[in-house]
Amino acid sequence: MSAIIIKNADEVALMRQSGKLLAQVFKMLEDVVKPGVSTLEINDRVEDYIVNELQARPASKGQYGYKFALNSSINEVVCHGIPDKARKLTASDIINVDITLEKDGFIADSSTTFVMPGASRKTQKLVKTTYKAMWAGIKEVRPGARLGDVGAAIQQIAESAGYSIVRDYCGHGIGRDMHEGPSVMHFGKRGTGVLLKEGMTFTIEPMVNAGTELTVTKEDGWTVETLDRKPSAQWEHTVLVTSTGFEVLTLREGERVPG
Repeated sequence: MSAIIIKNADEVALMRQSGKLLAQVFKMLEDVVKPGVSTLEINDRVEDYIVNELQARPASKGQYGYKFALNSSINEVVCHGIPDKARKLTASDIINVDITLEKDGFIADSSTTFVMPGASRKTQKLVKTTYKAMWAGIKEVRPGARLGDVGAAIQQIAESAGYSIVRDYCGHGIGRDMHEGPSVMHFGKRGTGVLLKEGMTFTIEPMVNAGTELTVTKEDGWTVETLDRKPSAQWEHTVLVTSTGFEVLTLREGERVPG
């Protein structure tokens, strides 16, 4: 992880552009992600859209030797799931689609957990709680706050619902590089951690498990699963610290900051 890089006005404008384009990708996916589609089909549709429709670059492809435009993490897969033509979504699945996009030198990073129509109520509750936890963390962002405030807010929502927070993976600063400082933990103690300053950009991306927080990485070197194989959900946005609070750079069309 590199140093924390404060963005100037011109850099913020470019970050905002990348974020808006990435939000368009997720809007497009609303009609794509459904039972019967394979995770490789989702990947290929996203890559085509980013490259040919948005004239941008899927930033994950080639990063650390990764061969795809996105991660597709289904059910017990916490993160870094690999697209596969043989893995087609079923009516009871949940799937986190995690995408990075680079335009004019700056990267945005975001993810959504899509819920198939036959997913159990318990699993639907996990997904909804994770989304609520992400927003609780985002709403702590302002100059003078600390990253421990963000983590504590997320942790409180998740654990009060009986879930666990994954500790092996975290959010991160982002800009010209996909992974900059600081590391953004999704648990913590208020009043501790990095002091937030205007111009900082980072991701908030809690991974919340129905069972144990412990994870295991499969032999492919990428796919991370829950140790007990119970479901995991994740949501992610790229966030800017403004002079008065925060701006969500990857906010979707129709998405609103919860009251």
